[in-house]
Amino acid sequence: MRDRYVAAIDQGTTSSRCMVFDRSGGVVGVDQREHRQIFPRPGWVEHDAAEIWSTVRAVVDGALRAAGIGPDRLAAVGVTNQRETTVLWDRATGEPVHNALVWQDTRTAALCRELAGAEGPGRFRETTGLPLASYFSGPKAAWLLDRVPGLRARAERGRIAFGTVDSWLIWNLTGGPDGGAHVTDVTNAGRTLLMDLETLQWDRSILAAMDLPEAMLPEIRSSAEVYGTAVGSLAGVPVASALGDQQAALFGQACYADGDAKNTYGTGSFLLLNTGDRPVPSKHGLLTTVAYRIGGERPAYCLEGSIAVTGALVQWFRDQLGVIRTAAEIEPLAASVEDNGGAYVVPAFSGLFAPYWRSDARGVITGLTRYATKAHLARAVLEATSWQTREVVDAMYEDSGTRVAALKVDGGMTANNLLMQHQADVLDVPVLRPAVAETTCLGAAYAAGLATGVWQDLDELRGLWRPDAEWTPRMPADEREREHRAWRKAVERSFGWLDGDEGGSRGGGG
Repeated sequence: MRDRYVAAIDQGTTSSRCMVFDRSGGVVGVDQREHRQIFPRPGWVEHDAAEIWSTVRAVVDGALRAAGIGPDRLAAVGVTNQRETTVLWDRATGEPVHNALVWQDTRTAALCRELAGAEGPGRFRETTGLPLASYFSGPKAAWLLDRVPGLRARAERGRIAFGTVDSWLIWNLTGGPDGGAHVTDVTNAGRTLLMDLETLQWDRSILAAMDLPEAMLPEIRSSAEVYGTAVGSLAGVPVASALGDQQAALFGQACYADGDAKNTYGTGSFLLLNTGDRPVPSKHGLLTTVAYRIGGERPAYCLEGSIAVTGALVQWFRDQLGVIRTAAEIEPLAASVEDNGGAYVVPAFSGLFAPYWRSDARGVITGLTRYATKAHLARAVLEATSWQTREVVDAMYEDSGTRVAALKVDGGMTANNLLMQHQADVLDVPVLRPAVAETTCLGAAYAAGLATGVWQDLDELRGLWRPDAEWTPRMPADEREREHRAWRKAVERSFGWLDGDEGGSRGGGG
C-alpha cells in the first residue's frame, strides 16, 4: 500500500538525514551523513550546496534500504531544513553560483548596518517580525549579487534562482533544470527578511531596498501541500511539505494550540510559543515568525527565543576545563550536591541572545566562596540552561500575555533528568519529553502526510503524541524567586565587558 509510510528529509547545519515513519508515527528506517563546514575567513561560514544535494540523495537511498521498502510504498516525502542558509543557482544548468552562505555567517553585518540607516535595525520589523541582522537570508543574497561578477545581470534576466535549503532540495527532487518546482514555504520565507507576515507574500519595498530582483525568488506556498512529484530514487512520490527546522519540531511536538510551547536543547536552544492565528510583535527581544500553514487554512504564528549557549556550556566544562570526561558525567556530579552552593554561571561567551541581545556581555561565574566545589559548578552549569529558558518564557508572557501551561522538550540535553527537573522547577510548569525524540523529521512527515491524506487533521496528529517522561515542579515558590533574583544579578555582572565599537546592543537575531 502506497499510503503506508511517509519519508522526511532533514537537511541540517552539519548533516543530512532521512527518516521513514509509519502511520502511528513510529520510525521504520533512518540514515544520516555529515557534510563539510567551509570557513574561508573569520566569521564566514559556507556549505557546498551540490555536496548537500549529494548527501540527501544518499540518505534517502539508505533510509529506504533500512526500512526495507521502495518508493512505491511511500505516500509522500517532506522536507525540513536549516533555515536562513542561502543558495543561488543557475536555472538552466542546476549549478550553484557560489557556496551557500550559512545562517551563522556574519559577512553581511556591514550591509545590515547600511540598510538600517537612521531607522536602526528595526527598520523592517513591523512588516517581517525580524530585525535587520546578518542571520537572515535577504542580505546574504544581496551580498552575493554584489560580489559575484555578472551575477546581478543574470538574476535580472531570470536565469538565477534564490532560495533557502528547502527550495534547493525541492527544486532538485522534482526535476531540477527539467521542470523542478521553485518554491518555498511560509516558515522559510519568513526567515529571509523579505516576506510580509500578514500577506505572506514578498514585500516589494524591501526587495527594492535590498536591490533584489523579484525574478529570482521562489513562489511562497503553504507548509503542507503537494509541490510536485519526485524523480530519481523517489520517482512518483509527492513532495508535500516544507518547514524550517524549529517550526518542524514545533509541529512534530503537536504544539497546535495557542499557548503550546516547545524548547529544543542543542548546542544552543530554540524556544517557540504558538500564538495562534495572529502575529504578536515583540518588544522583549524575541522574533515574530510563522509557525506553519496547512494548505489554504489560516497560518499559525509563533514567538521565538534563541539562546546561544546551552549544550555548548557542558562541552566547555568538559573540553576546556576538563572537569568531566564525557557530557553524561555532569549529571551524577551535579546530583552529588543538594544545590549550586551559591554559584551561577552565565555563558555569554560571545554575548547574550534572547531576551537581552547584548554583544558586550561575556561569560562570568559569580557567587563563589571556598565552599564551592566542582560539583557545585557542575550544577550551576546545568542550571544556566534552565534560567536562560525561564527568561525567554517570561519575555514571551510579556509580549503575548500567554502563560505557558507546559513545556514540551526535545534535543540531546533532555536525557539529563536533573536538568529537566530543574527546568520544571524554575518554570513552575510540567516539562514533557516525547516518545519519538526526532521531532524535526516527524514534523515534516506529519505535514506531508496531512497533505496527502495519510492523516486527516491536527486532532489525529495530536492523538499520536506520546510522552516518554514528565517532570513536575517541586521547588517552593520563595526558593524559586530567590534563586531567580540571584541569577538576574549574575546576568547583570556579565554586561559591559566590551567597550565602544567592540560591543553594544544587537536588538535582535536568533
